[in-house]
Amino acid sequence: MTTSLADHLRSLPDESLAALLQLRPDLVVPVPADVSALAIRAQSRVSVARALDGLDQFTLQILDAARLTRSPDDATTDTDTVLAMATSGPHPPAPTAVRAAVGRLRALFLLYGPEHALQVVPAVDEVAPYPAGLGRPAAELDPRTDALCADAAKLRRTVLAAPPSARAILDRLAAGPPVGSVPPGALQAPPLGAEDPVLADPTNGGAPTGSPVRWLVDNRLLVPVTSGSSTAGGTVELPREVGLLLRRDSGPLGPLRTSPPPVAAAPREPKAVDSAGAGQTMEVVRHTEGLLEQLADEPAPVLRSGGIGVRDLRRLARTAALDEPTTALLLEVAYAAGLVGELELPGSTTGRYGADQQVLPTGGYEVWRAASLAQRWEQLARAWLTMTRQVGLVGRRDDRDRPITALSAEAERASVPATRRAVLGVLADLEPATAPTPQEVQDLLDWRAPRRSRGRDAAHREVLAEAAQLGVTGLGALTSYGRLLLGDLTSADERGDDPLGVHADVESGDPSGAARALDALLPAPVDHFLVQADLTVVVPGPPEPALAVDLEAMTELESAGGASVHRVTTGSVRRALDSGYTANDLHDVFRRRSRTPVPQGLTYLIDDVARKHGGLRVGLAGAYVRSDDETLISEVLADRRLESLALRRLAPTVLCTQYQVGRLLGTLRDAGYAPVQEDGTGSTVLARPRIRRAPARVSVTTRTLDPLAAPKLPMPRLLGVVEHIRRGDAAARAARRAPAAVRGGAPGLGGGPVPAHTHSEALAVLQQAVRDKALVWVGYVDAHGATASRLLKPVSIGAGYLRAEDERTEMLHTFALHRITAAVVAD
Repeated sequence: MTTSLADHLRSLPDESLAALLQLRPDLVVPVPADVSALAIRAQSRVSVARALDGLDQFTLQILDAARLTRSPDDATTDTDTVLAMATSGPHPPAPTAVRAAVGRLRALFLLYGPEHALQVVPAVDEVAPYPAGLGRPAAELDPRTDALCADAAKLRRTVLAAPPSARAILDRLAAGPPVGSVPPGALQAPPLGAEDPVLADPTNGGAPTGSPVRWLVDNRLLVPVTSGSSTAGGTVELPREVGLLLRRDSGPLGPLRTSPPPVAAAPREPKAVDSAGAGQTMEVVRHTEGLLEQLADEPAPVLRSGGIGVRDLRRLARTAALDEPTTALLLEVAYAAGLVGELELPGSTTGRYGADQQVLPTGGYEVWRAASLAQRWEQLARAWLTMTRQVGLVGRRDDRDRPITALSAEAERASVPATRRAVLGVLADLEPATAPTPQEVQDLLDWRAPRRSRGRDAAHREVLAEAAQLGVTGLGALTSYGRLLLGDLTSADERGDDPLGVHADVESGDPSGAARALDALLPAPVDHFLVQADLTVVVPGPPEPALAVDLEAMTELESAGGASVHRVTTGSVRRALDSGYTANDLHDVFRRRSRTPVPQGLTYLIDDVARKHGGLRVGLAGAYVRSDDETLISEVLADRRLESLALRRLAPTVLCTQYQVGRLLGTLRDAGYAPVQEDGTGSTVLARPRIRRAPARVSVTTRTLDPLAAPKLPMPRLLGVVEHIRRGDAAARAARRAPAAVRGGAPGLGGGPVPAHTHSEALAVLQQAVRDKALVWVGYVDAHGATASRLLKPVSIGAGYLRAEDERTEMLHTFALHRITAAVVAD
C-alpha cells in the first residue's frame, strides 16, 4: 500500500504536491528525504489523526461511507458507491455535497486513487476503528452470529423478540460506539425468563429474574469480545449487520447534516453589544492596574513548587474587591503580556516559600501604563488569546491531590490557544451581534470538528466566560473590535510568513485596527475634573496619564467606572506633600484642572496641612527630632502617646530616641503630628516610594497562535520543499542503481554485500578516474554514520580529501578519503 501511495504521489505535478503539504503542514516537519518517506509519513497514525481532527462531521461521515463500501477483494471503493450509501437515508444530502466531501478527502490524501478505485489510508482504521459507530462484520466476530446475520428474516425476528431492557441496550450500542462493558457476573447470570432467581442488575436494566446482556449474547445479537467473570467485567460488541438493521430509520451513517446547526437566537443591536464590551474593557484595564499596584506595594512570594500561594491570591482578590477566579485570570493574562515577572531576592529563605523570588510588575508595566486605554486592553487580549495557560484549572487539584495555584506550571496546556480560537471562530462566523447560548456554541463545535471538541465542554464554557470577563464579547456576542483582533491573529497565523512572530504588529508603534475600533467606542480621556463643596472630585471620564498621576498622589479613590469619584482628605494632602508637592503646587493643580470653582474649604485644608507639615525634622540617632519651635518640641516631649519612643532632650530644640527613623515617623504621624525626614545635611528626604520592578519579560503575543500546529509555509517555500523532495527521490533511485559493492555496508553489520575493494584499491580507482575524467560510483560513510553512494566525476585528490562533481546535481562536493569505503568505475 505504501508503494502504491508513493507512486501516486510521484505522478502528481509539483503544484498538487505543494497543495498537499499546505493542507497538511505536519508532513514537512522535518522535510522528508524523498517521496517514499513522504508517503510513509502521510500514512502514519499521528499525521492521519491530525488530518482527521480538522474535518467536520459530514466529511467524516462520508469517509466512513468509503470505509464501509470497500470491496473485500482489493479494499477499494468508488465515488458512486459512496454516493449511494450516503443518500440511502430518509433525508439524503445533495449529491454535490457528497462529491465535494470526497474531493476534500482526496485533497488530504485520506482517500487516493482514481474515482473508480479509491483506497482509504490504512491508518484511518487504526485511529477510528469503528466506521460510523458500527462494529465489525459478524464473520470476523463469531461464525454462529454470522449464520444468524446471513438470514435477514430470522435476524429481524430475533431483534423484534428482544425484551425492552435488552432492546434498550441494542439501541444504545447501535448509536455508537458498538462496544460496551458489562459488570462482573452479567455474562454468567441466567438470561431473562430463566427460572433461577438472581440479583437485580441495575447497570444493564435487568430484572431480578435475569440479565438482558446474557439474553442478547445467547441469541447471537451481541458477541463477547473479552469474557468476564464473577469478579471482573467483560466486553461485548454489536455486529455491523445488527447495527445496520437497527439504523433502518436513520440510514446506515446516521443523520447527515451538510451544514452547521442553526442558531435560534436573534441578532442583538450591534451598538449595544459594542457598548457593553467597551465598558467591560475599561473595568479590565482598571482592575489589572489595581492588581499590579498591589503587587508593587506588597510583592507576592513564589512557592517552591511555583506560582502564587492561595493566601496571597485571596489577599489580592480581597484588596481589589474581585473574586478569586477573576483575580487569577487577570494575573495570568498580565504575566503572559509581560507585565508581571519574578524578581530574584538574595539573602534569607523560609521553609514555605524559599523566599528567593517574588512576583511583582516588570519594567514593561510602566510602558503599558503610558499607552492609551484601547492599546492597553489590546495587549491584554492578545496575551489571553495566545497564552498556553488554562486559568480554569486554578483552584482545582492535580493528580497528586495538590491545589493548582496561579502562575504555576500545572496550569500549562498547549492546546488552549487552539480552543480559544475555535470558540471565538464560531462566534465570528455567525451574523454580527448574534449571541448563541453555550450549548449552541458546543453544538456548532461538535459539527465543525467533532474529534477535537469531544469531551471539552467545560473548556469551551470557560473560554466563553473569560471572553465576557475580558470584554472580547458583549451580551454574549462577539464585539466588532474583538472580531478585528481575532481576524488579525488568525490571518497572521494562516499566512505563515512569520512563524516566530518576529515582525508582530503588536510591537509596532501604530495602533491596530482593533485598537482604533475600540478607541472610537471609549469615552475620550479627560484632562479636568469637578471639585464639589464636600471635597469630592468627580472625573467625568477616563483621566489622561498626567491627571491620573496627580489624582493618585492627592486624593483617595471612592468609586471607579466610566466616571470616577475621588475625595481630598488630610491624609491624601499629607501624602502629596510627602512625595514632593508643595502647597502652591496643589493649589495650582486644582486651579488648572477644576472646571468648577475651588471650594474655600479645600484651600483651607491644604494650607492647614502644609502649615503643620515639616514642622518637625527627623534624623538618625537611632533617630532624632528637631524643630525651630521650642514650644512644639516641649509638647512632643510631654505627649504621653509618645512614651514608647523614650524621647530625650538633647537641646532646647532637639530630641532623640533609640528607635529607627521609620518607627519614629510612624508614631509621630499616628499621634497627629506632621514630621518630615531630613538627611545628614538637613535637606528634606522626599517620601516618594522606591519603585521595584521585576526583569522584563517577552510577551507571549510574539509567538504563533497555536503552539501545537506545524508552521504554515507560503506557496513559494512549499514549492522549494517539493523540489528538495524530488531531488531526494532522484538520489534514492540513483543509489539503487549503484553496484552492490558500493551499496554494501561494513563487514559484520548486515548492511549488504561486503565491498569488493580494499581502501587502497579504491584510492587507485579514484586516481585513475581523475586522470581519465571517468564517472565512478563511490561508497562512503556520512557524518551520521550511515552508508551512502553517489555517481561522481573526480576532479582532484589531495590533502586527504576527494573533490568531485555529482553527476546528477552537477555540484562540487568534498569527501574525506578515510570515509570512502569503495569505488567502482561506472559502466
